Amino acid sequence: MHDDMPRTARITGMGGALPERVLTNEDLERIVDTSDEWIATRTGIRQRHMVADDEALSDLVVRAGAAALEDAGLEPGEIDLFILATATPEQPIPATSAIVQPRLGLVNAACFDLSAACSGFVYAVNVARQFITTGEARRVLVVGAECLTRYVDWTDRTTCVLFGDGAGAIVLEPAEPGDGILRTAWRTDGRYADLIQMPGGGCRFPPNRPETLEARLPFIKMRGNETFKVAVRALTEISLGVLTEAGIEPGDLDLFIPHQANIRIIQAVGNRLGLPAEKVYINVDRVGNTSAASIPLAMIDAVRDGRLKRGDLALATAFGGGLTWASMLFRF
Repeated sequence: MHDDMPRTARITGMGGALPERVLTNEDLERIVDTSDEWIATRTGIRQRHMVADDEALSDLVVRAGAAALEDAGLEPGEIDLFILATATPEQPIPATSAIVQPRLGLVNAACFDLSAACSGFVYAVNVARQFITTGEARRVLVVGAECLTRYVDWTDRTTCVLFGDGAGAIVLEPAEPGDGILRTAWRTDGRYADLIQMPGGGCRFPPNRPETLEARLPFIKMRGNETFKVAVRALTEISLGVLTEAGIEPGDLDLFIPHQANIRIIQAVGNRLGLPAEKVYINVDRVGNTSAASIPLAMIDAVRDGRLKRGDLALATAFGGGLTWASMLFRF
């Protein structure tokens, strides 16, 4: 690495987008056999946002991306690279990032999608940081976005209550050591691939076969109890690993931003890290599990709530299908 190359990347702009339509637990009571008490007690979720019939993933990405660019004070043409983390692309071909590119005016940006489910945003930040530290890119737009309500099985009361739609975006630019992204880690264990999956719609169970639809394969399927156990262990271990490598104690953190999947997972991990409740950010009650959009939306809400301020030391950790998990320590 040349002496004039940046050593890491920092967040210079943020923007989010949530659909206007809100789906409450009371609304779900009229759709499936469930109750507000059952959902809230087990998940912590009170409501989630849902795209309108004429709304698609690219609409959310454009709104979030434009807001992040404005917040960073950049023109679209100044972005060198655009990475979209999503598990719910607008269509198989082309990448949704390519569909978004002209709408955002990213005329000089190479674009690609990244699929790591709920860990996708942290994965994408890690990838973007590599491009910046090697000098291949100076300004990168990273967006995590999902339209999960288009893929839930509304007859499955254990999973349809969990997911919501949204998008969160950040702009990354060069930074010196001690600022910005300080340490990252990512893991994959495909032996657990069947715990969270949507088996239908690809080449093994293509959408043009009646049996694919009859078996309800193009919908999200999750084995919740088994996932819970692995998630708590994985999130705790990778968080402690990143902190240890950086020489940081959990108590030194100003804020811990976990993936907003389930209040019980969040509380269990926070307890294992020895963090007081005021240092663990939670917005799952308002947005549900938004997968790749979860971490950036939580970061944006934390800034709005005054819980994440410039100069603060924060840790963001996510877990999702794959199974994948990832963590990033950063100075905001």
